[in-house]
Amino acid sequence: MFYEGILLICVFIRLIVKKYIIPVLIALSLLSCAKKEEEKVLQAKKGFELSNTMLNAITLAKVERKNVEDQYSFYGKISADKNSYIDVYPLVGGNVLSVNAELGDYVKKGQVLATIRSTELAEVQKDVSDAKTDLVVAQNNLRVAKEMYEGKLNTEREVLEAKSVLQKAQDQMQRAAAVSTVYNVKKGNIYSVVAPISGYIVQKNINKDMQLRSDRSENIFDVANTTNVWAIMNVNESDIEKISLGMKAQVSTLSYPDKVFDGRIDKIFKIIDPETNAMQARVVLDNANGLLIPESKATIKVSSSESNTALTVPSKAVIFDDNRSFVVVFKSRTDIKIKEIKILKQVGDITYVAEGLSEGEEVITNNQLLIYRSLNS
Repeated sequence: MFYEGILLICVFIRLIVKKYIIPVLIALSLLSCAKKEEEKVLQAKKGFELSNTMLNAITLAKVERKNVEDQYSFYGKISADKNSYIDVYPLVGGNVLSVNAELGDYVKKGQVLATIRSTELAEVQKDVSDAKTDLVVAQNNLRVAKEMYEGKLNTEREVLEAKSVLQKAQDQMQRAAAVSTVYNVKKGNIYSVVAPISGYIVQKNINKDMQLRSDRSENIFDVANTTNVWAIMNVNESDIEKISLGMKAQVSTLSYPDKVFDGRIDKIFKIIDPETNAMQARVVLDNANGLLIPESKATIKVSSSESNTALTVPSKAVIFDDNRSFVVVFKSRTDIKIKEIKILKQVGDITYVAEGLSEGEEVITNNQLLIYRSLNS
């Protein structure tokens, strides 16, 4: 009886499992598979979506229509503005007592650059002193002549002669004072060389204790105001037809390769240098920040506009893959597409597009390669 009871219980359990538990397990399994399929369908419908991190990491640029430009590169150098470049000469000879400015120093107008002890100043001072004495004597003589004329002790002619002598003394005094002003005579025999303008010392040919000849023909300082500087570019004969007055120019130097200084061609020197077989052109640049250093090497890119227009994108937005060009067009974080484009030309930071885009669309210009690979995977 015991074994029969055990057997009945096992049969009962088997019937319950077969009738209830197995169907429940099958139903749960089917439900799980259905949910997975539904998630796949939803994911397929949803498509590619930018994460918040990636969305904050991208930058966008609009597709714009612009005049097509041509750009050419030339080499040259930065030069001080010759209209604000002054050679400083000593007006007297003598012994150099002090030199107060060195190459590269910034000096202000009227600042003393050097002092010179000169015997020539003694002569200038003597001329001024003599002129003052002669003037006082002439003034007294005229006063006496007038008094004697009033007392009937001399004639009108003697008064006129005294006036003539006074006029000559006044003229001599003016000349002596003018010379004294030119030589900047103070007291003693010390002559001060002063800066004629504010600017930088770009050349120096004087040292302490040097003996300067009075007939010296060489300058002792060059002072240049570098608020504006020139970019002088060399143009080969074959490229002369490519440039014209007013063309926009972008200048960069080895000192600051990442900085671009904008200007325009304002003068073309219509002469070929026999040494370089090149013609020169000039670009005036604002140098208020002092970054452009005279005599430094420069690259000058000039551009001119054509009459026709084309759609443009930043050059950094273009992806080159398998000999083709693409951009990533952004509409929203869930609406991003890859578009193949046909390039008309590339000029510096701008790429002109012949086909593939519409004006006003936005393209991704930063981290677009990561998105391009994700969309293609």
